[in-house]
Amino acid sequence: MVKPFVSAFQKDAIEQLEGQIASARIPLGRLASPQLYWVMSGNDFTLDINNPEEPKVLCVGNNPDRQAIYGAALGLYNARLVKLVNKKNKRKCSIIIDELPTIYFKGLDNLIATARSNRVSTILGFQDLSQLQRDYGQKEAEVIQNTIGTWFSGQVAGNTAKYFSERFGKVLQQRQSLSINMRETSTSLSTQMDSMVPASTIANLTQGNFVGSIADNIGSEENDQKVFHAKIKVDVKAIDAEVKAYQPIPDITSFINPATGEDEAEEMLKSNFNRIKTDVKELCQRELTRIGNDPNLQHLIKTKEA
Repeated sequence: MVKPFVSAFQKDAIEQLEGQIASARIPLGRLASPQLYWVMSGNDFTLDINNPEEPKVLCVGNNPDRQAIYGAALGLYNARLVKLVNKKNKRKCSIIIDELPTIYFKGLDNLIATARSNRVSTILGFQDLSQLQRDYGQKEAEVIQNTIGTWFSGQVAGNTAKYFSERFGKVLQQRQSLSINMRETSTSLSTQMDSMVPASTIANLTQGNFVGSIADNIGSEENDQKVFHAKIKVDVKAIDAEVKAYQPIPDITSFINPATGEDEAEEMLKSNFNRIKTDVKELCQRELTRIGNDPNLQHLIKTKEA
């Protein structure tokens, strides 16, 4: 990715280089925010969430207003996390991604295909398959769709409903027809292959109803797919009892000054933001000094002629 910049620099194409730098500066400038600098500059923990010695629960969220910006940072974390968790002799863990199309998850298809042997489950949630195809591309979306073994779906229409109907397969169904005329009444029975769950049924599911298929290998050497149509029954009392038993999440980072009792979040974020900018400037200056003092590298520093 840096090669075009190096090539323009070596050929003294300064105007071309300035254009390239300007093009790169626009998306990089969007990432420069005190909040994002704070999150990505700490060393609070490592991303090996299924480490037997230090298991963790990691929760990251996107911002709909800054989806394209934060998506790059989250994609970086996810790509690194996938490599760390997909290893032998780790704890069982689950990677749950809701609203999948809002973030690009590099290596997701490989994670689904290989991580099961390392006791890592993957749960994906999205509104419609067309979103996945739009943001991940047709080929990668097809790989993800075909690799997943268990599907759940509520009301959905269009091509997604047709896809689910075809995935659930067909079954031999019996049909009865009744014919009545002035002389006699006749009944005929016939059997034919028909969709187990028609697309029209999926498109008209009411709230609380869903269809799905479960990849199951219990009692057989090969995987059998169990298709179901169920209605969710919610026990409100049980949920209330469970919620009351929740423990409050500890306040890991507090910005309140114990002496004054004031929230100093804004000041701390700005201080961290300015510190990183200063560190980068000092790093660039040290490198320029090092290059300028090295006879073999001095030619890399170009100065404007009078």
